Parts: sequence; C-alpha cells; structure tokens
Amino acid sequence: MPWCEECDERIEEEDLTEEGTCPVCGSEPIEHRKSPWYFKFMVVATVIYVIFRIVQGILWLSHHL
Repeated sequence: MPWCEECDERIEEEDLTEEGTCPVCGSEPIEHRKSPWYFKFMVVATVIYVIFRIVQGILWLSHHL
C-alpha cells in the first residue's frame, strides 16, 4: 500500500496520479510495510493474558467478599 511521507497518510492505488505520485502534494509515495507476524502474536498473547488476569481477579474478589 502506498504511503505518502509528506501528507502522512495512506493513498489508494486508484488515487495515484499518472506518474505514480501523491495527488495532494505530488511527492513519490513509499511502500508501507505491514507489521511482522511476531508483533501481532505478541499483541494477541498480551490481550489473552490481560483478560485471564481480569477474570482471575474478579473470581478472587468474589470469594473474598
């Protein structure tokens, strides 16, 4: 996906000019890289862990009140 550094936004392929430049500022867009798989894995693992700890805390509170 093309990314314009000057405008700081993603550009759709069909919005590029004939020369392949940004329609707003005219600069050459760069190819925006996606996040690596291990970053996505870390995010999912962290969310699962936090949800587990929240459930564990709620259960602990229900037994101690």
